[in-house]
Amino acid sequence: MGLRPAKCYKWDSPAYTRVANNPQDSFITGIPGSKINRYEMGNLSAKFDTEISVVTNEKIQVRHNALEASRITVNKILEEKVGSNNYRFKIRVYPHHILRENVLATGAGADRVQEGMRRAFGKPMGTAARMKKNQAVLSVYINESEETIRTVKKALKTAIMKLPGSMRIVIKPVISRG
Repeated sequence: MGLRPAKCYKWDSPAYTRVANNPQDSFITGIPGSKINRYEMGNLSAKFDTEISVVTNEKIQVRHNALEASRITVNKILEEKVGSNNYRFKIRVYPHHILRENVLATGAGADRVQEGMRRAFGKPMGTAARMKKNQAVLSVYINESEETIRTVKKALKTAIMKLPGSMRIVIKPVISRG
């Protein structure tokens, strides 16, 4: 079976922990690992003067596999068109929230095995990052030039297509600290 639709995992779903009478039962075990390999790519030591970010327009949850898909597409476009020494790309969120699924048995005799919604805490199926309105999801740092900005905006637009919800691209200068 494929992934369940996003409507199954609403923002107001309970947090990823539970409180049980037995303290050992309060921890969720068997959480699948995150598919995100790296959170920062490109030239990590250089100073850049422009930040271009993907920002949310609403409260949303983004699964770890959607974040990884957007990371791969953005990094691939930037390496080809801009060059790996001319940018720094950063994923600004981490998928902490555990998505659970109450798996139901099917087939003959399933009604004798299943308990329905009794003790329906569910098994962990994946993780998601919860984001507030106006929160940055992805950021690319570059030195300002018209062609580079156009390329980065194109790469981030392809990333937005792989992410749920409504998002926009914001360009701002980097404030140097020091």
